Amino acid sequence: MENQSENLTEKVVNLAKRRGFVFAGSEIYGGFAGTYDWGPLGVALKNNVIKAWTDAMQDHTNIVFLDSSIFTSGKVWEASGHVSGFSDPLVICNSCHEKVRADHLLEGIGVTADEKLSEEAINALFDENRSKLKCPKCGANDFGQVRAKNLLATSNLGMFESDDAQVYLRGETAQGIFINYKNVLDSGFNSIPFGIAQIGKAFRNEISPRQFLFRKREFEQMEMQYFLKESEAMEAYESWKNERLNYYYKLGIKKDKLRLKPHENLVFYAKAACDIEYEYPFGWGELEGIHYRGNYDLSQHQKFSGVDMSYYDEETKERYIPHVIETSVGVDRTVFMALCDAYTEDTLGESTRIVLKLPPKLAPVICAVSPLLKNKPDLVVKAQEVFRVLKKEFGRVMWDDNGNIGKRYRRQDEIGTPWCIVIDFDTLGEEHPELKDTVTVRNRDTGNQERVAITDLISKIKENL
Repeated sequence: MENQSENLTEKVVNLAKRRGFVFAGSEIYGGFAGTYDWGPLGVALKNNVIKAWTDAMQDHTNIVFLDSSIFTSGKVWEASGHVSGFSDPLVICNSCHEKVRADHLLEGIGVTADEKLSEEAINALFDENRSKLKCPKCGANDFGQVRAKNLLATSNLGMFESDDAQVYLRGETAQGIFINYKNVLDSGFNSIPFGIAQIGKAFRNEISPRQFLFRKREFEQMEMQYFLKESEAMEAYESWKNERLNYYYKLGIKKDKLRLKPHENLVFYAKAACDIEYEYPFGWGELEGIHYRGNYDLSQHQKFSGVDMSYYDEETKERYIPHVIETSVGVDRTVFMALCDAYTEDTLGESTRIVLKLPPKLAPVICAVSPLLKNKPDLVVKAQEVFRVLKKEFGRVMWDDNGNIGKRYRRQDEIGTPWCIVIDFDTLGEEHPELKDTVTVRNRDTGNQERVAITDLISKIKENL
């Protein structure tokens, strides 16, 4: 029977480290909060997540890709409003001087503080509940006033200290799309409606990063901005909502763990917005945002840069600044979701096992190839032949001859490998000539085994993929 315990996050974190998915950043120096390093299997899983999203975007004939710079002019973030309005509510414990997010303290006592509340409003809410709040570090009930802490991460560029210029690391990938929208349009290959997609790192000076991969200071985004006429925007917004939710269904994520949640309080420029939420171990959390942003972003960049961002429609003879539908999802949050959704403890035979029931499309390893015994040269040579054929075809194939076959199965179960392929004495046809050149294929989820001809392996795996 499957067991999804209350300690699922801890179990996923332990598995991720043990099997080489994710390591704590700067771990040998005590760690560095809000940062994580991807291990070999984590890189493979992350790349599969990115490929799945890329394929979904490339299914559209009018979406192109961009890769913009991480360092950007400060004027970009002034125009977008990030310099003045991109902040978290910070409060300091007067006893131990710990810096804490005020909204997280309130959430701890069951009070919801919307992230869009003004500094004045969050202070009022904080004061109403001040007597119930305790410092998570020292337990004291002694806090100062709540202040807005800007989340933009900064760096210095220049050859000498006196010449250094403070610049911002991008807080989101969207602005790189907006400031290049005109360049893409002027290249002559696109017309309204069309989308620009981008995958890349973003940085936020989070006060209290937490919940493993869910909230980090350095993370990767997959965003798409879809430019179109205002009259077509609401219909497109509804269409993108449905498409993006169905995308997760097609990936194999449990439907009862996903939901669409409309925003109750819209930012002033937004026309409509909702989140696709996943039920993480700590509760429902944003996985992807779908936003109808109006034409605010392009209008702001036109205002601040002086560059005309309008589009002239040759057919209707209209000139207008396009409106934008945005879809934005974090790679890290998607990986965390996939690990939580797949993590299972069940009983197979007489033993309990841990298994990642990842969709084959996302699994870091599609299949593992093993000789039944690694000290039998004939088995090893035949297994290596099978391995090379499958490796050339699928890429994501692992050679595994470490330990007995039962330990190999358990190890592959833990990393989510859908199929284990074993070359045994029947493959050589020594006792059963009719089984010559067949292999044992073992299914991860059921533990069932079947004999498959080596010549049929590729088509069999493709059929199941």
